[in-house]
Amino acid sequence: MGDPSHFAVVGGANPHTRDKYGRRKTVDRALAIRQWHTMRETLLDLGVAVDVIPPDPAHPGLVYPANAGFRHGEVFVLSNLTPTRAGEKPAYRAAVSARGLHCVEIAARFEGEADLFPAGDVFLFTHGLIQRQRFVPRLGWPPWRRVYGFRSQPEALAEIEALGPLGKRAIRVELTDERYYHGDTCLCSFGPAREFLLAYPPALHPESLAELRAHFGERLVAIDDGDAAIYAANSFSLEREGEPLLVVPRGISARLAEAVAATGTRIVDVDVSEFHKKGGGSVKCMIGDLGEL
Repeated sequence: MGDPSHFAVVGGANPHTRDKYGRRKTVDRALAIRQWHTMRETLLDLGVAVDVIPPDPAHPGLVYPANAGFRHGEVFVLSNLTPTRAGEKPAYRAAVSARGLHCVEIAARFEGEADLFPAGDVFLFTHGLIQRQRFVPRLGWPPWRRVYGFRSQPEALAEIEALGPLGKRAIRVELTDERYYHGDTCLCSFGPAREFLLAYPPALHPESLAELRAHFGERLVAIDDGDAAIYAANSFSLEREGEPLLVVPRGISARLAEAVAATGTRIVDVDVSEFHKKGGGSVKCMIGDLGEL
């Protein structure tokens, strides 16, 4: 996890960081710090070993280390982050190297385990159109809109696979809604052996959704607009003494809670609303998972 002492919206690089006029939101830092510490304590209580990346006032995005990269065996593939967060890479390299992993870099745009993660007997690799972030004119009020785009290029998967076999087939999933700019904002594998999948269908290309439905069948749990809006899919899956757990953002619907419980998974909820509403990242975004895949 990344120390939240300097958490702020600086780049405004996703739709949650700006208001309807395109102005960057202001963080209630005291609230964010309280929420972060509560989440850290929750993870510790669940038996998770938590290393903390030191704060850096120049890089407030360090609170979202899911974007740091991807663990590939004893190698860690460092991300090529969006320009406003590119300066975080040395901090991630230092933190990961301290755990004994060898860091490598690739050429393609790639934002780590936010876009490449295991789901049962496969990996899911999510990608979308990379665009230069900018304001463009439009009809209506305000007379402009912000273009954000997505974060990982399809070419990144081939570069990662060239480093050595992943051990599982990777399913490519195309993202289509900029509000869900990483795969881990609209997809979450969970349950025993992570064989179940939370998915928000409107954020996925129809062909990708069809492939996921064909592969997961009844193990795919579709979430509705309300749950998607609070980033219910941005949850952290783990097991404790053989019991599957899912750490979720507080406020998920009773319907979704019942569907998750029906898989034999216990829900643990935490309030990280300041990180989602202002920074565009929830529970999973706040965790860089260096555990064995």
